[in-house]
Amino acid sequence: MAYSMTYQILADHLLTGRLEPGEEIGLRIDQTLTQDATGTMAYLQLEALGIERVKTDLSVSYIDHNTLQGSFENADDHRYLQSVAARYGIYFSRPGNGICHQVHLECFGVPGQTLLGSDSHTPTGGGLGMLAMGAGGLDVAVAMAGHPFYLAAPEVLKVNLVGELPPWVGAKDIILELLRRLSVKGGVGKVLEYGGPGIKELSVPERATITNMGAELGATSSLFPSDEITRSFLKEQGREEQWRPLSPEPGAVYHEEVTVDLSRLEPLIACPHSPDRVKTVAALESLPVDQVAIGSCTNSSYQDLFLVSKILEGKTIHPGVNLVVSPGSRQVLWQLAEAGVLAGLIASGARLLEAACGPCIGMGQAPPSGGVSLRTFNRNFAGRSGTADASIYLCGPATAAATALKGVLTDPRKLGPPPELPPPPQFMDKDRMLIPPLPENKGEILRGPNIKPLPLNEPLPENLSIEVLLKAGDHITTDQILPAGAKVLPLRSNIPAIAEYVFAALDPTFAERAKQSDGGAVVGGENYGQGSSREHAALAPMFLGVKSVLAKSFARIHRANLVNFGILPLVFADPLDYDRLTQGDRLVIKNLPKQLEQDTVIVTNLTAGWQFEVKHQLSRRLIEVVKAGGLLNYNRNH
Repeated sequence: MAYSMTYQILADHLLTGRLEPGEEIGLRIDQTLTQDATGTMAYLQLEALGIERVKTDLSVSYIDHNTLQGSFENADDHRYLQSVAARYGIYFSRPGNGICHQVHLECFGVPGQTLLGSDSHTPTGGGLGMLAMGAGGLDVAVAMAGHPFYLAAPEVLKVNLVGELPPWVGAKDIILELLRRLSVKGGVGKVLEYGGPGIKELSVPERATITNMGAELGATSSLFPSDEITRSFLKEQGREEQWRPLSPEPGAVYHEEVTVDLSRLEPLIACPHSPDRVKTVAALESLPVDQVAIGSCTNSSYQDLFLVSKILEGKTIHPGVNLVVSPGSRQVLWQLAEAGVLAGLIASGARLLEAACGPCIGMGQAPPSGGVSLRTFNRNFAGRSGTADASIYLCGPATAAATALKGVLTDPRKLGPPPELPPPPQFMDKDRMLIPPLPENKGEILRGPNIKPLPLNEPLPENLSIEVLLKAGDHITTDQILPAGAKVLPLRSNIPAIAEYVFAALDPTFAERAKQSDGGAVVGGENYGQGSSREHAALAPMFLGVKSVLAKSFARIHRANLVNFGILPLVFADPLDYDRLTQGDRLVIKNLPKQLEQDTVIVTNLTAGWQFEVKHQLSRRLIEVVKAGGLLNYNRNH
């Protein structure tokens, strides 16, 4: 069989299992990345695994999420992360060096390799021809310890890009078009593989914008070929020797195909509160806007920000708009300065933020009450911005800059001819903010008082009795399960403290009720757990006593995180049974270990006096992980 690019990389890294869609496979992981919102817990877990040094070819610890230091917690965690990196053989990217995905593209990404990151937007690396996947921190820790990363072998959706982009239409509009067509769960269980003549006009940063937001489709990863455009990018980065070609084998087999005619696209925008609520900018023109935020791992490259600077050059932003700009990396910031456009960007009235995630993760720049914020980010879930009643729209950098000038949503095609984009200035000073690991296992690991011991689950009991603590709707995000932002994220290494915020946005009484319950369950609708890879959305509920989540369907990473911490994910055999359940119902699953031998499990609702069927859809290995009370317990037992 002729292989797609995805299956070529899978075959090269296969350790266990069969390359058949849906079959569980174990992969060798070449590289890992973590960031500070998830990395602290990942490295506590790595310590618990008892290894001497990481066994990957390369691992990098980035500081990019929690760079606000309103109190000691973030600074202490950064110090811990740096000491762990030195001890275990991990590169350390200092605060201010940039967003993990942007810096990894610049400094470390290698075509044809596997990359596993404790961040859902790790597939950004697919713009460089990597098979890059997001996962929970525990999965990343286990990979760093030299164990396989397990997942269901994906289907491959080929995306044919044909035609040429019209002026003022960009990469962001391509991925928004796919979200409009496929929805936020259209990529679940799939890798999106891009091809066709249209890819030839897309630079690596543009490709990375597209692969980055493949995460919003629920996709396992997204992948572009490694071609001469890739080679040119690596040459610019001083890494041309790491280039290798990657393309589909002739006659490669795909499970599904979709074609996007680039010439028919126009500027698009995602409306509140989901990335797939996509409309044309023209249809919403003249919408008053209070804030414009440009940056994030999606649109903060030199190419993006140079375009913004030329649009704003010699002009002043509208008095009713607050414009903030976050460069993706220190390299991007330097290139803008060297190209002579940074001063003009500042002179326009833009507020220049640190090279970090910033507003995208809710770290500052919350919009005003009831405000409208236009962002070049990847997610616009309700409340994620830090303002519960704000309306967040997602768009490309050209639309954002045009709107900042006018004060209302503006189609950039009204600006006249687009500016020329010159090659980026050469930047070869990458190592100054990247600290390599010590050559030997030396150095003390430094822990602040906010770093608490890692909680462990207990093995599943013979008979499981659980109270329905919460009944939630469709598309519940990890932000709704456990919020991010400047108030909560500093508690990420303190599970007892952060657990107090579980489901706080949906039900402020949840944490207290869960602690008082003798075993709890959560009931959810479709695509439960979409969004961020943060494993705290599983770990903190586990700490509160949640034993199972019953849903119509799960997002991939969150389902894996539930299993990793011994929470049993169950899917309704009949979705109508979801409607019959009520908060407060007491559910019992008898002879649970025996029932898990089959995919169908019988649940009894003691409160209402009826039974229903659920499916666990777990491999034999995952069944044993859940029975053991999670992956750490399982590894210790084996």
